[in-house]
Amino acid sequence: MPAAAWATLIIAALIIGITAVGLLRVILHLWHVSKTLATLSGGVEVIAASTATVPTVVASVNTNLKPVRDFCEGV
Repeated sequence: MPAAAWATLIIAALIIGITAVGLLRVILHLWHVSKTLATLSGGVEVIAASTATVPTVVASVNTNLKPVRDFCEGV
């Protein structure tokens, strides 16, 4: 096999190898970003649950404070 053929094969192997390493790095970066976003999403859900509005509680609070309101109206 002539030297030019060997040089072509070696250069092609190097290009393919470097491209494969680059793609593997991209895959690993995307996997890390996906993992981070999943953690961030979980944290946002916890914050949303902790800072939810109070309309579900307001009805029971108003019911419990009815005697106080009635007393204040009588004064």
